[in-house]
Amino acid sequence: MAGLTTHVLDTANGVPAAGIEITLTRLEDGNRHVVCTVTTNADGRVDQPLLDATSCTVGRYELCFAAGNYFRARVAELPDPAFVEDVVLRFGIADPTSHYHVPLLVSPWSYSTYRGS
Repeated sequence: MAGLTTHVLDTANGVPAAGIEITLTRLEDGNRHVVCTVTTNADGRVDQPLLDATSCTVGRYELCFAAGNYFRARVAELPDPAFVEDVVLRFGIADPTSHYHVPLLVSPWSYSTYRGS
């Protein structure tokens, strides 16, 4: 399945991160083009691929996860400003016929990602 998918896990609470707003942007010739904005479901996933096989093209992209808003809604107190606010991941798609899965593991104090399957 070609395209781009993601999911978010809340590692501080050991649960899928439901309700995180994610914005996908294409970076091209010094310009930024917002492709879509979605919100994670109860499983920490989005209901449709961010890019499907027909819209997946070679290029540079950015995912912005609104993690600070998510943790402010879940945690009694966060410092102001929060240590982790918007998590921005920049990555490239070199083979648009492949499946790119970019998960986010996040807590109020750290995050990590990888190219998943």
